[in-house]
Amino acid sequence: MKKIILIIVACFLLSPIVVSADSLGEKRNFFIDSSYDLNKRVSVSAVLLKVTPRAYFYADENWWNFTPQNEIYATLSSLGDEFDNKIYPVLTANYGMEWSPGIDNDSKITILIHPMVEDAGGYFRSNDEYLKLQVPGSNEREMVYLSSMSLRDPNAKSFLAHEFTHLIIFNQKNKIYNTEEEVWLNEMRAEYASTLLGYDDVFENSYIQNRVQLFSDEPFDSITEWNGTESDYGAVNLFAQYLIDNYGKEILIDSLHSSKNGIDSINYALKKNGFTKDFTQIFTDWTIAVFINDCNFGKDYCYLNKNLKDLHIYPRINFLPLSGKSILSVTETTKDWAGNWFKVIGGKGDVKVSFISNSENSFVIPYIIQKNNGSYIIKFLNLVKSKGEINIQNFGTENIALIIIPSTQIKLFDFGENELSRSFTFTVSASGVASSNNPDIPAGFSFKNNLYLGSINQDVVSLKIMLASEGCVSGLANTTYFGPLTLQAVRCLQNKYKSAISAIAGYAIRATGFVGIGTRTQLNLLLNK
Repeated sequence: MKKIILIIVACFLLSPIVVSADSLGEKRNFFIDSSYDLNKRVSVSAVLLKVTPRAYFYADENWWNFTPQNEIYATLSSLGDEFDNKIYPVLTANYGMEWSPGIDNDSKITILIHPMVEDAGGYFRSNDEYLKLQVPGSNEREMVYLSSMSLRDPNAKSFLAHEFTHLIIFNQKNKIYNTEEEVWLNEMRAEYASTLLGYDDVFENSYIQNRVQLFSDEPFDSITEWNGTESDYGAVNLFAQYLIDNYGKEILIDSLHSSKNGIDSINYALKKNGFTKDFTQIFTDWTIAVFINDCNFGKDYCYLNKNLKDLHIYPRINFLPLSGKSILSVTETTKDWAGNWFKVIGGKGDVKVSFISNSENSFVIPYIIQKNNGSYIIKFLNLVKSKGEINIQNFGTENIALIIIPSTQIKLFDFGENELSRSFTFTVSASGVASSNNPDIPAGFSFKNNLYLGSINQDVVSLKIMLASEGCVSGLANTTYFGPLTLQAVRCLQNKYKSAISAIAGYAIRATGFVGIGTRTQLNLLLNK
């Protein structure tokens, strides 16, 4: 009999609490996260300001007594309507339901507004989904928290959507599958909520504009290491945009509705939706896409979101001297699943790049050769025993830049803060000599002087050879004299490369036959093609 009584008591304690609905104006004490609170408090007294069919809006009493109340009432009225009529139905239709009626046996969720530290839009505490008997400090409610400052932000609805997504994920992962999602993927789904709701359709002052800025400021951040910094949110959001652009929102949704976590769950969702690429390949494609971002090279190398069509990573620049033999060496560290972009410019002749890492064959290294006409060639460096080599001819003329994009992709699960760093070194050396592809022109020759009707010198011979090779004249006498036929041939060349020469000269050129700096530069590019 005694055992039966104990079982009944235990079941009572662990069952959902039956509570009456909250009423406007009532005050309650709530536990809060002191690391977010502006005054480092662990609890606040809050007053209920608004009730909607789906939510209670409470506000910190101390803050509420010293704020323009009419303005806040108007903001909460708009935010409450937005939550009930858009945020809640759209997110639950896609991600699934929160725990409802939940631990408090009330289908409304509680939204507590209090002053928070700078840059915090809000937060979610999983503590609130447990009984105080299990987790002291629980508010025993389905609950999220918003910064009082975020109410004045045009992205207040995006902040609310982000935190409500966390509440949904808790039910879909923790309760249904009895597993805890990797933090980075948990945040990725919450970050994408604003775009899913259409709040980012207008880019100016949008949530996604803020994330683009954060990513542009610190693009080298790992998407899986999570320290809660602004750069973490920027990186994971921009990766999510690319992933969903190219593979659909089902990847986030199906990976959520799975007992798997993190990268494993993404790979599960990709396979379920008929894709052959896995997370590793998609991440590598993304590192290329954020530099090129041009669908002319294939949709794997661009964003489809119109608001991200102008997004480009600016690599770390490394200069080689413009003349003579030269060499430079770069040593860096990186984390798993972080992008790194290095651009090599300058130099001349044949270039060799040697790469070595301290982690055997752990690096994936796409590299991009930028041509003098602005186009790109995408290649991959294969490592053997942590070493590899790239050789490029005619650097500084036909090929004007090299972009190296190394990333390490070893760890696949159980990510957290302060992940292990891995080091690598690449060394670039240039011969300093550009070889001519035309045997009739001396090796190392370039057009350094202006040429015009009446010029008489050895450069005119090389000019005539180049004009013939470009199909602008045939049977031109191989002499040192720049005559009328040569003038016509130069005009032909100038018309043929009018856009390129104009870009070099900095103004729209006319085909005059005068070989000035624009035409000479184009001839030198062709000479070393």
